[in-house]
Amino acid sequence: MSQVRERDEVTTSASATASASAHYSGASLSVRWVQGFPSQNVHFVNDQTICYPSGNYVIFINLETKKKTVLQCINGIVGVVATNVPGEVVAFSDRRLKPIIYIYSFPSLTRKNKLKGDILLDYTLLCFSYCGTYLASYSSLPEFELTLWNWEANVILCKKSNPGMDVSQMSFNPMNWHQMCLSSSSAVSVWTIERSNQDHHFRTRLVKLPLEDGTFLNETDVLFPTSMQKDLIYGPVLPLSAIAGLVGEEAETFRPKDDIYPLLHPTMHCWTPSSDLYVGCEEGHLLMINTETLKVTVLQKAEEFPLPDGAQLINPLTLAYQKDGVLASGIDGVIYSFIIKDSKYQVKTFLEFDGPVAHLVFSPSYKMLLIQTDKGSVYIYTFGAEPVLDKVLDACDGKVQAVSFITPGTKYFLTLTSSGEVSILSIEDCTCTGRICLRTQATALACCPSSPSAAVGTVDGYVYFLNVIDVESPQLIHQAFLSQSPVKTLVYDQRGIFLLVGTEEGNIFVIDSRPSKSFQIFGFTETGKDILQISTVSVVESDVVEVLILSPLPEMGRSRMEYFTLPVMLPQVVPENFSDERGRLKDDFTHKYLYEVEHSLSSAVLGFAGSKIYGFCSQVPYICSYIMPVKEHTGVCVLKPHQKLQSKQYGAGTVYMSSHGLWLMTIAKCGILCIRDVFSLETFVRCRSHSHQGRGIQNMKMSMDGQNILVNGKDDNTLVYLKWKRLGANIATEIYEHSHQLVLNLSKTMETETEYLASWGNYQDVPQEETAESQKKLSVGSSQEELVVVDHKDIPWIQQKMEEAIKKEVRMFSPRRKEIKRGIKELAQIIAAMMEENEKVEAIAKLDGQEFCLDADELERLHDECEEELAKIRKDVELHNLAKSYLTELIKEECWNSMAVKGRALKCFHIPYVVDNFPMKERTEEELKELSKVMQQKKIEIECLKLRKEIVEVQSTAATMVKKHHEEEEEEEEDEEKVAKTTSLPNYLLGSLSTDFGADTSLLTSQLQLHSREEKINQIILLKDIIYNIKKTFNSEFDAAYKQKEIEIARVKEKNVRIAEIISDLELDETVWQPVFEDSEKPERALVVEDDEISFKKYIPPWQKGKAELLASHELERLQQARLSNARQRGLMDMMGGVLEVKKEDILRMTIPQPPFMAKADALWSEDERKQFKEYEKKVKELNEERDKYRKSLEAELKKLQNSIQENTQNFDEHLKRLFERRVKAEMVINQEELKINNLVFSLLLDEELSSREQFLNNYLLKKQEEKTKTSEAIQKAREDLDVFKEHHDTIVAEDKILDRSFKKEFSDISGHQVDILYKLFKRRPRVSKQKAQADVTSLVPYGDRPGSAKLNKENFAQLMKSMDELDNISNMPEGLDPSVWEHFCTTRRAKVENEYKVKQKAACLLEMTTFLRKRMEDDDAVHHEIEQVFHELVRLQDEKVRFQVNLTIQVLLKQGQVELENFQLILEYSDAILINKNIIEDLNSVIRTQGQKKVASMMESKDVHKGIYQIEWEHKKMEMEMEDLNQKAWDIQMLFFSRDRQKYLNEPNYENVIAIQIGIMEQTISVIDKNHKKNVENCKKLLKKLGKYSNQKDVANYTLSCNLREELVAVSERQDICNEIGSKLTCEKIARERYDNLMKQQKLTNISKQQAEQISILQAEVERLRMKTFPALVPM
Repeated sequence: MSQVRERDEVTTSASATASASAHYSGASLSVRWVQGFPSQNVHFVNDQTICYPSGNYVIFINLETKKKTVLQCINGIVGVVATNVPGEVVAFSDRRLKPIIYIYSFPSLTRKNKLKGDILLDYTLLCFSYCGTYLASYSSLPEFELTLWNWEANVILCKKSNPGMDVSQMSFNPMNWHQMCLSSSSAVSVWTIERSNQDHHFRTRLVKLPLEDGTFLNETDVLFPTSMQKDLIYGPVLPLSAIAGLVGEEAETFRPKDDIYPLLHPTMHCWTPSSDLYVGCEEGHLLMINTETLKVTVLQKAEEFPLPDGAQLINPLTLAYQKDGVLASGIDGVIYSFIIKDSKYQVKTFLEFDGPVAHLVFSPSYKMLLIQTDKGSVYIYTFGAEPVLDKVLDACDGKVQAVSFITPGTKYFLTLTSSGEVSILSIEDCTCTGRICLRTQATALACCPSSPSAAVGTVDGYVYFLNVIDVESPQLIHQAFLSQSPVKTLVYDQRGIFLLVGTEEGNIFVIDSRPSKSFQIFGFTETGKDILQISTVSVVESDVVEVLILSPLPEMGRSRMEYFTLPVMLPQVVPENFSDERGRLKDDFTHKYLYEVEHSLSSAVLGFAGSKIYGFCSQVPYICSYIMPVKEHTGVCVLKPHQKLQSKQYGAGTVYMSSHGLWLMTIAKCGILCIRDVFSLETFVRCRSHSHQGRGIQNMKMSMDGQNILVNGKDDNTLVYLKWKRLGANIATEIYEHSHQLVLNLSKTMETETEYLASWGNYQDVPQEETAESQKKLSVGSSQEELVVVDHKDIPWIQQKMEEAIKKEVRMFSPRRKEIKRGIKELAQIIAAMMEENEKVEAIAKLDGQEFCLDADELERLHDECEEELAKIRKDVELHNLAKSYLTELIKEECWNSMAVKGRALKCFHIPYVVDNFPMKERTEEELKELSKVMQQKKIEIECLKLRKEIVEVQSTAATMVKKHHEEEEEEEEDEEKVAKTTSLPNYLLGSLSTDFGADTSLLTSQLQLHSREEKINQIILLKDIIYNIKKTFNSEFDAAYKQKEIEIARVKEKNVRIAEIISDLELDETVWQPVFEDSEKPERALVVEDDEISFKKYIPPWQKGKAELLASHELERLQQARLSNARQRGLMDMMGGVLEVKKEDILRMTIPQPPFMAKADALWSEDERKQFKEYEKKVKELNEERDKYRKSLEAELKKLQNSIQENTQNFDEHLKRLFERRVKAEMVINQEELKINNLVFSLLLDEELSSREQFLNNYLLKKQEEKTKTSEAIQKAREDLDVFKEHHDTIVAEDKILDRSFKKEFSDISGHQVDILYKLFKRRPRVSKQKAQADVTSLVPYGDRPGSAKLNKENFAQLMKSMDELDNISNMPEGLDPSVWEHFCTTRRAKVENEYKVKQKAACLLEMTTFLRKRMEDDDAVHHEIEQVFHELVRLQDEKVRFQVNLTIQVLLKQGQVELENFQLILEYSDAILINKNIIEDLNSVIRTQGQKKVASMMESKDVHKGIYQIEWEHKKMEMEMEDLNQKAWDIQMLFFSRDRQKYLNEPNYENVIAIQIGIMEQTISVIDKNHKKNVENCKKLLKKLGKYSNQKDVANYTLSCNLREELVAVSERQDICNEIGSKLTCEKIARERYDNLMKQQKLTNISKQQAEQISILQAEVERLRMKTFPALVPM
């Protein structure tokens, strides 16, 4: 049985609410065990315990006893887990807003700390360092932050954000906690933790991975490319980031798509004892990374290894390091052993599994290997043990869908997974006793209360029935194919009489639950779709089973409940009495009633008494009860809530009823299970077993006696077993008595069904349903763990019933069908005869074909379908035409309407010349404004230049201008003409022939003066204007030619009319040549569709056809009537052939009629007839002569007209030929101008690129300067910290030395021999016994002895001090030594040992801080180097920019194709010439061009060299001047005063050590002086005390003297008065005495000054001598 740790803050039980009934007070639940399978990596806590998260719990498993221990997360689902084996602690995070990391100790499972950070959403990785109290955490979106914690002190040591970097694995170096590795599917990074005393810093280095094929890419430096070729003609070649215009941080990593190559994708990594990394990749490569140099080595196979399925490479999903190699596993389920030597490896197969292996990890002692599959199964491979492989966890195949107790629910229960795997588990310890796999997707599970059987519903509509008598080998005994709709719900009533099966279509099937009755299907009833819940009430006293079905009405926001009853005696009733032929239960038999509630419910159950319904609201958190009306009703009855209580559970929930009907259990999305009183609806037990992050609880089951509760999570796949922790005796008695009574009531049925199922195995044929004609063939293995299902196309039961009913109806109504068919056939014959008769009658009496359609509705339906289809097609065609029209309008607007001059061509009449005009768009207002602005600016510049010249000329010729004013005006006019001439540059400098087309080039700037960006832009605008004018000029000439052609065509057409008449008169076979405009000459024809271009015949509706025919008939009648009424026209036609006058052209068609007698023979003619014949011949001859004359005149006219047409068209062709040459020249000029524009645009683009590069370098420089400031500050701070720490360290070292030196002084009271013995004991240290690992463990663990942590150092120190107690024992005291001296000695020695420990700790910390300072200085040097590099690049770029601005690209016109010959006489004889292939000449020309380009390049190089020579000469002069300045500075330095201290600083190699020694000596001296000072102070204090006493005595004496002084002063004053009266006689003597004293003082002062002057001169000489002795004489250079 699993052990559950219960704590005050993590408890799974809840006391009853204040408002609950006192009957349930004190009731609570507790978690007995938790069943779940790992979805994350499994970890070792110690050598015998593993742990993994599952739902809200962390599960610990003892590998020896297989016992489980559960640790619950109080705030919901467990996130990520990490363990620390040396410290035996577990860390895990919760998944909530602002998550927290919890640290627990094992095995006590007490919380040691709670880490709160600034993470908003979730932690994705946790990792402990092997030594020390360090924990690393990595968060996901949005921070992507790596944090280093001191988990014991609950302090964040350092953190760093990595935006957008998803990390899949994180690990510390087991040999050095200062190193970490973070890997993802696209990158591997090595992180170094640098420490300075208490400050920690992250340092990141990214590993450059090879390409997918394992090769390395030679990447060029993106920021400062050095291998780029220099282009001497087109300016500097810049990096791609500058070309792209990037100036920010994105320019540092910018690469085009073509330069980005796919790299290897890392999957896992592991550390080696040498601090290297092994990295496995998706592509099958194994990499070795040196973490110091970040050098990547692709390991190669030493020999070929055959792989399964013909694979080429092993794709490792996980890696585990072992001695001399790694263990790797992949998706093929094979664990490979890689034996690595140098850069090669050998592959051996270690183990094979059925599925992919997701995780491998060694135990801390490396005696066991934990293997975790992708499904969650866990195996332990023990080296050198039998059996080698042990299965710790056997995961289910899929997610647990449902659970159910095997009646009576005290020993075993069933679980069902989504893949159809049914497992039997023990309630006591959740061990799996039996298993059967149905090999199909399952949805529902239910255990029968009246028999040891269970039912399983599937997605394909089957219900499988299982025999669970033998819990070790469950058997499939029956299956029922109900319908093709998936089974959604399976429910047995409380007495196990019926099984209710709900499908997604909304059908409820009622099945006999007894196996002995072969699970007879009684029928089905129809309800609403999407059944939410089926609830039953079947009490012992009742003879019916009440059923309630809940379904939603989402469109109305309501819920519908259908209530019906099933009689207990239903199996004994004849089926025809309770169901129809199609198997549908009769409503009058089931007494079905419909109810609705005004709000939506997610669950509803029937109460056992009072006709109550209990519902869980889905939109609002309320539990409601409803009372069904007693009276019968029809239709839908709306129920109002009888009771309404807030549930304090959020999300959609489900309501369950206990077996005795007094408890109401509710579960919801929040993951809380509440057990309520059915009468008050108050909660008396609340238990949080799951969380809302895992979408709460999916379902729950309570055993019949109410003692066992199983709760299954929805998404976390965790099964929790709850048992009563406290339950009142009365409450337990109620449900126990009810369950006992129910078991007794069902005992007889249970015995009968158990006997039947026990004997079922002896039968060879399973009883099948009579109506089932074909079912699935099943074969169950001996172990009953696998079920082989052979699928056949079975017919569902509901469809069988339907087919049987149809067959029965067919048999019943067969004669009537035949009679109807015969009548229909006769009617069809009659209709056919009537239609034939209708075809023979007249049109006015003919009926329409639709009149003969008897089924008018069907005809109308077909007509409507045709109309709908026609409308759909018409709509599609209209949309298609609309799209085409829109595209047409777009193209027309872009290419035709927007053109001010439409593009068209002009062809010659006789020669194949075609001239195109220039299509032109109208210039926009902005372009015109810009052009006018530029032109105005250029004019102003020209005027300014003119005025400057005039001012200069006026100043130089002022006198002559005054005299010759008239001549000056003439000169001004001449100057204006000269300026106008000089402003227009020559063609060879202008670079084009635009002046030939009248272009104004006076405003153009010379190509040699285009330096600034504004000038280039203005020049481009003016050049575009010139191009526009050239095109405009040519288009005007083209339009004139076009009009000329129109005129010529009109003339030819006019003459062709006469030519056609002549040809028709002469009856010639010639064709008339008629020139016309082609489509290219009139492109607007393409926009108009002519009728002859349409190949399809236009569709004309019938009504239009009839109308056109009617109009045509009316027009024909009108013309006939007009002819009949016009008598004049009829007379002219009859008498003169319709012509009043005979024209000259009619002579050729005129004939003289023969006399009628000519039909007779000549002999029979009369004289008159002969005369008439002669006249006839004469007329004929005259007519022929007239005809000949007229014919000749017509032929002459025809020739003249044709020559005229030929001449005119040829003249036009000549004109068009000249226009063609003009077009070619115009195009050449335009190309020349466009070439100049392109050169200017290129220069502007290059200028922008240079500016972008310069801006980027400036931004990069600012960034590096900020980094430099930070590194300088870091260096300063580190140096200050180091100085402060060094002072502490030196103080401790000095104290340690003082302790050593002052030892003999401390014990100066004892003899010297004893002092020597004590000093030896003083130097003696105890030996600390280190805990050595066993030899076999040391040989197995590849990492060996790893560095200890601070905690281990403290333990060692404590052990050392404990060992000191043995040395301090009185038995170790030398003989004859006083015990007090020994105690003093022990105290001194302990102080010495503690001080030595402090010195060691401080020295290690000092070394670490020195290393940190050195690294900061290296970083600072690196940043300084980068800054210098940026400065150098900026200087080089500015030089390039200046050179580019000065070195202009100009366009010069040259004559090409002319070769100067030495001999002007051309050779006309080519007899000795050789015919050479054209390709040879072209190749030679290409070589010549290449050499020419090389020559131009070499000339430019030589030009640059000459420039460089001048620059070097200038720099040489500059350096000479600098040399003179330096010499002067050197002389000044030589003359500087140089003290001995400075000399010593320069000459002494170890100046700092000398200073340190002096400082140490001075510190010792200071300490001695300090002691003396203290003694002197004390003496002074004593002396001061004595002086104070003496001072008091003197005060008394002074007071006495002051009194005497007063009296003496009175006497003196009196005597002074007397002296003043008699003292005038002594005045002369007094004056003489004063003069004598003054002379003596003067003489004395003079002697003193002479002596001091002599001493000063001596000192000056000594000073000079010492100076000359100290400093050598330096000769100036």
